[in-house]
Order: sequence, then structure tokens, then C-alpha cells
Amino acid sequence: MTVAADPADRVQPADPPETVHESVLGCVGNTPVVALRRLFAETGTEVLAKLELMNPGGSMKDRPARYIVQAGLADGSIQPGSQLIESSSGNFGIALAMAARVYGMRFTCVVDPKTTKANLAILRRLDARVETVSEPDESGGYLHSRIQRVRELLAEAPDAVWINQYANDRNWQAYYHGTGAELSEQLVRPPDHLFAAVSTTGSILGCARRLRERFPSMRVIAVDAVGSVVVGGDPGPRELPGIGSSRGSELCQRSEVDNVVYVDDLEAAAGCRELLATEGIFGGGSTGSVVAAIGKTLPTLPARGRVVAIFPDRGDRYLDLVYDDEWLAARRAAESTPANLP
Repeated sequence: MTVAADPADRVQPADPPETVHESVLGCVGNTPVVALRRLFAETGTEVLAKLELMNPGGSMKDRPARYIVQAGLADGSIQPGSQLIESSSGNFGIALAMAARVYGMRFTCVVDPKTTKANLAILRRLDARVETVSEPDESGGYLHSRIQRVRELLAEAPDAVWINQYANDRNWQAYYHGTGAELSEQLVRPPDHLFAAVSTTGSILGCARRLRERFPSMRVIAVDAVGSVVVGGDPGPRELPGIGSSRGSELCQRSEVDNVVYVDDLEAAAGCRELLATEGIFGGGSTGSVVAAIGKTLPTLPARGRVVAIFPDRGDRYLDLVYDDEWLAARRAAESTPANLP
């Protein structure tokens, strides 16, 4: 006897939805967390790293660039086809240049002599207009000079839009809804400490505010550069771009930071190299600074604790700095030269 087939058997299941992004900006975020079992193996403290360096533009700055531009287009504060202007040491500029390409906008990035050759090359390949200031400001850095040049450019083009990462609340909000939200889902057991590098302070504030909603006892450690004034340090010479600043940020809320660890250029370079040698993670100068700060702080922390760190940048743009033996030798020589000698 022949039994007729059940018509339901002939119904093909629907194809699963494809995970295809509409642009590279859709690839920003969802970065992994990795345990640093080798680098800090003997400390008794679990150290976890959020690999923001795996964003498509190479740094955590992809998040605020996408968030600020998309939110601005949505509320009309940025018009289609606008000219964007920003001061940047490199990574945020690259992220904005990427967003400008996607949305068909023009972008001018104001940089300084410490911007790496790699960052300059990437900016120009992304069709950004690059303006370089050459005169240091009264603190010995270049940020005041860069912002002054931004203001001059705005006067020349009144319809241009200054992103202003130093005072734009959408900066920290990008990390609150992005990095911080992801970490709050990725972590089940609460971290005792959050380590994050500071420049505008947007990333540390956004991440800390979101994480403290779930882990209210977590302490927040800012990693700053020796010579930076972001969270109250004394001004001085600095070579590595991307961390620290010669100017305070309007976003900064010192009361939300429990401690500050200062890292010099040599310590940051050592952190980069140790991270690469032990974990195979190719981090940039800010990432190396975070590694160095953790190493300096762990002996003072309770045993068997848990640390989560933000690794903000990757190392390919620092090949002629922290990964260059001649640069490292020159920095060592400079550090060992008494300040009163020429």
C-alpha cells in the first residue's frame, strides 16, 4: 500500500537570516574579552582584557566616531554632505575619516608633529584633508594649538561641523551603550577593578558608568601618561600619541575615578613588548600603558582579585615608535640625561 506523503514534509525551512553588514561601520563593536593567563600568571589575580583594538579602524575610537556621526545625522545637527572637522592624534581621526567615506562627507583632521607616519598615511588614503600644527602650546604639547587651528578653520567655513570629542557627551555615551554594555553582558563574576587609558576621558567614564550599574563596588583606575594634565597631573614632555593630553577635558569627572596610575614612554613601550611576547597581542602605545599600569598596581591589590582592562589600540601604527629599537634607545638616552644639561 502506498502512503501519500505528508504535504508538510515538502515545506522547506526558511533560510536563516544572513549576517551581512551594510557598511564597515556595522562591524564596529562586539569585541572579545581575553584572559591574560601568561603575562600575569604569577600574580594570583585574574586579568581580563577587552580587545577594542579589534575594531575595524584599529581602535576603540571607532565607537564614538560612528555614534556621534549617526546620532548627528539622525537629529539634524550634522547634515548630509557636511564638512567635518576635528583635532586628533590619529585614531579618532581615522575613525571619523572612515565614517565620512561611508556617508559621503568631507573631513579635515588637525594633527601635530607627534602623529605617527602610519596614521598620517591612513588618513590621506581615506581622503581626509590633513592640517598639521607646528608650534607647541604653553604646556609643551600641541592640543591647544590644534584646537586653535580648528577654530580658525570653522571661521573659514561656517557651515562645517566640529565634532569636539573633548566636550561632546555623545563621546562617553558611545562607550556606555557600546563597550560598557558589552562588558556588562560578557562578565558574570564582578571585576574588582577597571583599568582604562585616558585622553578625553570619554571611554573610561562611559564604561565605568555602565559597569557600575551592575557591579557597584568596582573601583576605576585611570591610566595616564607622565606629563599629561588630563586628571590633574603635572605638565611635561611626552612622546607617545593617543594617551594623555596637555589640556583638560570638559568631559572629565575626577570624582568618578578612584585612582590614577602614571606611565612614562619607556614603561609603555615595555608593556607593548611584554604583551606581544607573552600573549601574542599586538597592542599600541595606549594598550602598552595599560599593561604597564596593571603591572605596577597588582602588588598593592588584594590577592585572587579580578581586573578588567580596556585595550584601546593596536600596534601596527607604532612600528616606528615603541617597537623600534632605535627609538627605544633614544628615549632611554633622553630619560637618563639630566634636565639641566643640553
